[in-house]
Parts: sequence; C-alpha cells; structure tokens
Amino acid sequence: MLNISSNSIQTKIKLEDLESFKNLTLSSANKMFTRWLWGTMLLTLLLFFLPWTQNIQSKGKVTTLSPDHRPQTIHSTIAGRIEKWFVQEGQFVNKGDTILYLSEIKADYFDDQLVNRTMQQVKAKEDALSAYGNKALALTDQMTAMREELVLKQEQLRNKIEQGKLKVGSDSIKAIQTAIDYDIAVKQFERIESLYNKGIKSLTDYEQKRLKVQETNAKQVAATNKLATSSNELLNATIQLNQVRFEYNQKLAKASSDRFSTLSDQFDTEANVSKLKIASANYEKRQGFYYITAPQDAYITKAIVNGLGETVKEGEAVVSIMPANYDLAIEMFVKPMDLPLIQMGETVRIQFDGWPAIVFAGWPGASFGTFTGKVVAIDNMISSSNSDYRILVAPDQDDEPWPTALRPGSGAWAIALLNDVPIWYEVWRQLNGFPPDFYEDGKEKLPKMKAPLKSVK
Repeated sequence: MLNISSNSIQTKIKLEDLESFKNLTLSSANKMFTRWLWGTMLLTLLLFFLPWTQNIQSKGKVTTLSPDHRPQTIHSTIAGRIEKWFVQEGQFVNKGDTILYLSEIKADYFDDQLVNRTMQQVKAKEDALSAYGNKALALTDQMTAMREELVLKQEQLRNKIEQGKLKVGSDSIKAIQTAIDYDIAVKQFERIESLYNKGIKSLTDYEQKRLKVQETNAKQVAATNKLATSSNELLNATIQLNQVRFEYNQKLAKASSDRFSTLSDQFDTEANVSKLKIASANYEKRQGFYYITAPQDAYITKAIVNGLGETVKEGEAVVSIMPANYDLAIEMFVKPMDLPLIQMGETVRIQFDGWPAIVFAGWPGASFGTFTGKVVAIDNMISSSNSDYRILVAPDQDDEPWPTALRPGSGAWAIALLNDVPIWYEVWRQLNGFPPDFYEDGKEKLPKMKAPLKSVK
C-alpha cells in the first residue's frame, strides 16, 4: 500500500472501479482550473516583458497658440454714453466694423467746434509768435545801430580831444610868450624909470614904457585865461567821451534786456502753441474714439454693457469677441518633478472632450480617437494657480489634423510620451514611486582635431 516493494499491483487492478479511489482522485474541472492557472501565470509573465511607453498625463484645455487669437474684450478708451448698437450677439464682424457709438459726457468736450476753435487759438498764438520774432529782430537792429553810433561819437570826441590838446599847446606857448614880453617890458620900464629920475630920459619915453608894461601885462592875462579855457575844454571833451560811453552802454543794456524779454515771451508763446497743437490733436483723436470698432475679424460673443443711454467709464469693457481665425493649441500642466522630462518638440497624444476614443497610455499605437501634438512652449515660471508648470502643445503638421469643430475652452486629456521600457520595469517604478526614465538621444561629439601642416621637433 505504501509502494515499498518493487512489485506493484496497480497494473493488475483498475483503480477506476474502486469507489474509495474515485473519491480520492482529482476531478477534470480541477485539472482544467490548474491548466488555466498556469496558463494565466505564463501569459502574465510574458506580458511583463512587453514594451511599455512611459508617459506623463495631464488634464488640459483647448486654447490658441497666439495671444491675439484668444477670446478678448473690447474696452472703451473714453468715458461716454451709449447712443447706438450696430451689432448683435453671435454676429460676425470684419476688422474695422463699427460695434457701437458713444456720445460725450464730459463738459470739457461738449463744444462741437472744439477742434476748430483750438486751431484758431493756435493761429493767434502763431501770429503773436511772429510779432515777437519781428520785435526781437528790430531790437537787434537797434542795438547794432547804437553800437555804430557809439563808434562814430567816440571818434568825434577823440578828434575833439586831439584838437583841444593842440589848442592847449598853442595857448600855452602864447602864454609863455606874453610872460616873456611882460618881463622884458618891466625891465625896460625899470631902466627908463632910472634914466628918467636922472634926467636923461624924457617923460614921454617914461610914459611909453609904462604903457608898454601895461599892454604886455594885459596880453599875459588874456593868454593865461585863454590857456585855462582851452584846458577846461579839453577836460570837458574827455569827460564827454566817458559820458557818451556810459550813456550808450546804458541804452544797449536796456535794448538787450528788452530783446531777452521779447525772446522769453517768444519761447513761452512757442510752448503755448505746442500745447494747443497737442490739445487740438488730442481733441481730434478723441472724436475718433466715439465709434468703437472691431480690432480684427471676429464673432460678437457677449455684450457686457447693455441697452442705450448707459454710461461707461474709461477703460471699461463693453463687449467680448472671439477671433474668427486662430491656431489651436493645448494648455496642459505638469508637476515640477516631471518638468525636466519635457523637451521642446516632444510628442503628445491628446484626447478631446466630445470625441470618442479608446486610449492605451502605454501603447499609443493601439489607441483610437486620439490626436498628435508637439510641445512648442514651456513656461519658465511656476503657475500661481496650481503650483505646476504650463506647457503649450500645437498640432503636429505631419500627422492627422485636429477636428475643425474644436473651440477654445473645451477640455482635453494630454499624454506626453517618453521612453519605451518593459512592463515589469514600469510596474516596479510605479510601486516605488520613481520618476519616469528619460534619456536624450545622441552622444556628445568631440571637436575634430586637424593634424598640423608641419611637424614640430
């Protein structure tokens, strides 16, 4: 029974006919389950060696590649009152089409002829500017004439001084001559008087010499007075020369002061003219802001300010639009740990909301209903809303185009494809919480070295 002996009776007895052995043997169902169990284990083991594409998955939304293609609002540049709407919601407008008309609500701009009246002020200021320029030119000519007149006056007085010097010299000679004549007459009179007292000369001779003394004395006094007069005239001419210089310098200083005052008024007028021109240009530009126009071809999505007669503030949004022409893109967010694994031009598989798809993240070739994109932009700064990095994905031009019915704002599920690894490795990585593997293709190339033309000993 224990099969100790080498002589077995199993060949002589049919175990199937024995009831006890029937209860001890395994049923066919158990054998089948065992075969299925081993087969499943073998299949699972084989699946672990199948390739698996590592990926980074993220929830995103459809947006536009260019900022000017995204939904936007049109703002009022000026404060005004809504007078008329030219569009309705959902309507298509071309670039430059009028959306609504505003009227003025500020008292400073109520005048319909504001631009014309401002230009009249500019014309008046320009005429005043021309008058100031002519006055400054006239003062310059006047100063030039004063300088020329001063030169002539100085020459005239210098000549007068030279004449006075000559006259003083002549009068001084005459004074010296008369003094000498007087001394001779006195000496002759003294000799005649001595001879007359001795009785040698007559009274007539004595009287003649006495008269001669008086005549020479008179001539001496007259010559001295004339010399003093000519000296005074010379001194007056010198003083007059200095006085003329002072007077003309004073006149020139006054004319120069008037000229600078005129130039100052001229410059102030030029500044006022420039201010008025700027104001006129601003008024004219402001009138163009009464009509709010479409900045590009777009669809009117929503009127933010409704009705007629309502007032809007400066910079307030009045209507939102959606550009008619745009390039779609996907906006997805990745964790900071996965950011180094994303490179420009990386392939991304996308599933759009509303489009049926069968997705196998690790086998992108077996997926159905997904579309291909390429990474075109990676933010260098973390997003403040979810602490992730934003990535833009554009359509792959070499693959199937994205659906034409897509609109910005709809949802999408993006899968960034990385390395191909065995499934067992991916399971092991997931269980241990390791990041995906990523290796850039290619090796670092060393620069080519050229052999020298001549060997160096």
